[in-house]
Amino acid sequence: MAEQFQLRLVDSFMLAPTVRHLSFERVDGQALAFVPGQFLQVHFHYDDGKATKRSYSVGTVGDGSNPVQRIEIAVSYVDGGAATALLGGLQHGDTIDASGPYGRFCLMDGDTNSRYILIATGTGVTPYRAMLPQIEALMASRGCRFVLLYGARNEGELLYGEEFEAFARAHEGFTFHPCLSRGARPHPRPHDRLGYVQDMLAELEPKPEGDIAYLCGNPNMVDAAFSALKEHGLAVQHIRREKYISSR
Repeated sequence: MAEQFQLRLVDSFMLAPTVRHLSFERVDGQALAFVPGQFLQVHFHYDDGKATKRSYSVGTVGDGSNPVQRIEIAVSYVDGGAATALLGGLQHGDTIDASGPYGRFCLMDGDTNSRYILIATGTGVTPYRAMLPQIEALMASRGCRFVLLYGARNEGELLYGEEFEAFARAHEGFTFHPCLSRGARPHPRPHDRLGYVQDMLAELEPKPEGDIAYLCGNPNMVDAAFSALKEHGLAVQHIRREKYISSR
């Protein structure tokens, strides 16, 4: 059930040159109940007074069974963007207006597939970070396997990359493929791939009878990956999408 509330910034750090990780707590002291994969909306006004809002996936790591006190998001800075001016200038202790949670980009209880293909670019990887405890539980209870294809231009733009690397090392059923479109990192790792995420799908050999895919991030990537997965025979209901559109 969506609520309206104020958030107070309690911590932040730069994830990449143009991406900031922000941690909030509700001003009213209440915890936030959300399902990993859902998003919040931040409400503010343009300089002319017109009301507007922006959506951000909740990145707090949790299994969805208990509300959380820390509400974490990742914000990409857009040159000249109104949300960038607001969130880029926030100091610890500052407050913003928000509402949520919203959305259905979540792992579903009724699924019976054997593998999940998770695909992301940019801050589109944030919901998968939130899902990690659920992913761990599904690997244990159903024997599911997970593959995360994460597209970035270079190593410096792999948001939460070390967290996913560590999770993959600790869980045999989880594979993490950073897909770097502007060339290899100085010290390549065995699971790195070069190119765009949609071009890596053939290597995974998607199978309509066993795979469900999640696509989150740049709209062009989402559309290209959606088309590629359909060509591999996946049913539309087994390709779940969320597009991130940069707004000024």
